[in-house]
Amino acid sequence: MAFAMPNRSGRGRYRPLAEINVTPLVDVMLVLLIIFMVTAPLMTSGVPVDLPKTNAAPLNQDSEPLTVSINAAGKIFLQEEEVQIGDVVGRLQAVAKNNPERRIFVRGDKDLAYGRIMEVMGTITQGGFSKVALLAEQAGNTPKPPPAPAAKPTPARPKAG
Repeated sequence: MAFAMPNRSGRGRYRPLAEINVTPLVDVMLVLLIIFMVTAPLMTSGVPVDLPKTNAAPLNQDSEPLTVSINAAGKIFLQEEEVQIGDVVGRLQAVAKNNPERRIFVRGDKDLAYGRIMEVMGTITQGGFSKVALLAEQAGNTPKPPPAPAAKPTPARPKAG
């Protein structure tokens, strides 16, 4: 049977570890990544719009897009500020600094008439903007409504007679 005898110098066989343990750092970074991934889509625009569902893949984007929203009442919003249909192009050009390559997302409520959304998109493209896209909500991202409660049978009443 072989075993190691302790060193008489007092240091023993265990020396201090001179490496950094990165596992806690990776854990913290993953938690922060998940938090930012969840909160970033919620900070895009403050106008409540009920988007239609689609199975299309999201587009890659290279710069911060401008958002034009149309709510269920047909009111138009640039980012979070309400604008009239005639002022949309002028406001977009001012915000985009006359950059016609700036990406513009149009968000329209699903209960809104298709013609109103196309009117806004047509106005934007006639103003010289070429990168105009419609936004939709991913079909799998919405929670299913809870099942309806089962109907309780009503007890039969005896006939009076």
